[in-house]
Amino acid sequence: MIRALIVTVALAGLSGCGIAYNSPSVNPVRDGETKVRVVPITPESVLAANRTAYRPKELPAVFFQTAGYGSGMRGAGVLPEAVFDPTQKPSGLETRVPPPANPGPYRIGIGDVVLLATPQVGSTVEQLTGLLAASNARQGYTVQDDGTIAIPNAGRVQVAGMTLEEAEAQLFQRLVENQIDPTFSLEIAEFNSKKVSIGGAVAQPAVAPITLTPLYLDAALAAAGGITVEDQDYASVRLYRDGTLYQIPLRELYSNTGLRRIQLIDGDSVFVDTEYELNLAQSYFEQQIRIAEFEQEARIAALDELEAEVSIRRGVLEEQRSNYQARVELDSIERDYVYLSGEVDVQSRYPLPYGQTASLADALYTNGGIPTETGNVKEIYVLRGSSDPRDFSAVTAWQLDGRDATNFLLATRFELRPNDVIFVAEQPVTRWGRVLTQITPSLISSGVNAVSN
Repeated sequence: MIRALIVTVALAGLSGCGIAYNSPSVNPVRDGETKVRVVPITPESVLAANRTAYRPKELPAVFFQTAGYGSGMRGAGVLPEAVFDPTQKPSGLETRVPPPANPGPYRIGIGDVVLLATPQVGSTVEQLTGLLAASNARQGYTVQDDGTIAIPNAGRVQVAGMTLEEAEAQLFQRLVENQIDPTFSLEIAEFNSKKVSIGGAVAQPAVAPITLTPLYLDAALAAAGGITVEDQDYASVRLYRDGTLYQIPLRELYSNTGLRRIQLIDGDSVFVDTEYELNLAQSYFEQQIRIAEFEQEARIAALDELEAEVSIRRGVLEEQRSNYQARVELDSIERDYVYLSGEVDVQSRYPLPYGQTASLADALYTNGGIPTETGNVKEIYVLRGSSDPRDFSAVTAWQLDGRDATNFLLATRFELRPNDVIFVAEQPVTRWGRVLTQITPSLISSGVNAVSN
């Protein structure tokens, strides 16, 4: 009798309370406004859904750049081999052009060979003595370490650091002082004091001398047999000068005539690199500096400057990456998201990855999957709004029927798009269980009140 009374009160409570629990669902028609089209996910419909235009956001180019130091210097007497790594995909190469160089007229240096020519007239013993006998009309002289050349009967004449005209005037004065006929001509026969090294992806690495004619970048590369690069997108010409590293992408070098006419100066190192890394170029520059140390101790300072340059660039890259990651954590970077709702382990938003697409399976199982106790695997939806402003209210509900486990393979092929909503409906028994959970306390209290009354 009491049990019947409680049931009667419970039914009366249900009839009086109206709707006890609102369960979300996908309906083809909503209020006569929203147009919902339910499309089963099949191999054919997956192809149709994936045709929606979408380009994943890319990481900034700084994440593809490195200024790594490498494993150390290669052999001092061997030029490094060019390396190409197809896994590196930089978005672009930075152009850093050296300032214009104006070294002025050529100045004679240590190691140069100057040629002294005098007129040869007569054949008497007197005319064949002294300077004429030593020169025999044309005689070459090597500029010594102290910057002088030794002229018979005239002594040592300082010519290093002088232009050809200044050296002629100096030699003329010395010949007159020693009462020698100052009729002569002076020229440079061998240029050995000023050089530019060329290495990397060239036919034949070489050292090009600087002569009376200015040496330009295109001529230096030609002297090394030309550039041997198959993929210009990854190649660049790097120039190390006075502790600073400059860089010219190969495509830009070919398209810009002005870049090919960069004038080189003594001590420059040119390296043709086939990859985006700085390791090979740096190793090559270090090698050139090491060789020069045998000639001049001051080059040690140049090596320190090179290491500092690469360290600064590495620090800049690391700081830019760190700043970007911090902005991502603070949600100040625009991202593409997909939203998970309904009977999923955690209702949340799922950020679409950089540089690639994500599938329905990625979003579901990255966030814990579908609780089998409560989720209705028959009704797994991907809700996608229309991109046409004229049909702004239209929604396509791509439905995956997970009762057949093989259909989850389609979930790995179904590509997500920004602002998709993944919705998993609840099991019917789950809906009734939640209804009872909401009304059970009120039923108990109503039954107790009815009995007590």
